Amino acid sequence: MKQLCFILATFILSIAVPSHSSDDDFKSDREWMVKRQINAQGITDGRIGVKNRSVLEAMRRVLRHEFVPDRYKSQAYVDMPLPIGYDQTISQPYIVAYMTELLDPKKEHKVLEVGTGSGYQAAVLAELVDHVYTIEIIKELGESAEKRLKQLDYKNVTVKIGDGYFGWEEHAPYDAIIVTAAPDHIPPMLIHQLKPGGKLCIPVGGRFQVQNLTLVQKTESGSIMTRQVMPVVFVPLTGDH
Repeated sequence: MKQLCFILATFILSIAVPSHSSDDDFKSDREWMVKRQINAQGITDGRIGVKNRSVLEAMRRVLRHEFVPDRYKSQAYVDMPLPIGYDQTISQPYIVAYMTELLDPKKEHKVLEVGTGSGYQAAVLAELVDHVYTIEIIKELGESAEKRLKQLDYKNVTVKIGDGYFGWEEHAPYDAIIVTAAPDHIPPMLIHQLKPGGKLCIPVGGRFQVQNLTLVQKTESGSIMTRQVMPVVFVPLTGDH
């Protein structure tokens, strides 16, 4: 939801994007997005191409243009974050796909998302797992996302208005947790609510600090392993903590 930038703007703008407006043309835009932006390995920016076929198919199916304001629909499939109101953004397609791939989602999984935003990341996850629980601290965004997801017939997504820093204990433990805003440390409650064998994908770092996309894995014995994946820039995780 809340990623501000990940790759150089000059690289983003150097790629010509097809200009379309109909639903059929948006389908071709999604295919272009997957092949050119997500699956392809970057040369100038060093990005790692997403290879998980299930994730790629989910990115093809989800109507990203339904999750952005009307004035940005023509840019919905450009590989850049877009404003969604309340000083928040929808993350660029590549980072959504890459973070999803890191979670290694399975059909039987129950996933927690911290930071619903417009609902796009939740929709992508809903294509891949049994159920998605998603928390949004901004009431207006959360309510709008819930309505949008229902209209698009995502029956396996449950939205809550609240502070995601503390997770959602009621439905824990989770097979995977994804966080779309950056705290300056990994919230202990999220690790607590992660199932043994589960994965947590989270950007970590303060507003004026280098942030690192971090993958946390809880072993079957309950020990924790962390790996810094790549530098990123997200807005800070807000809330009373």
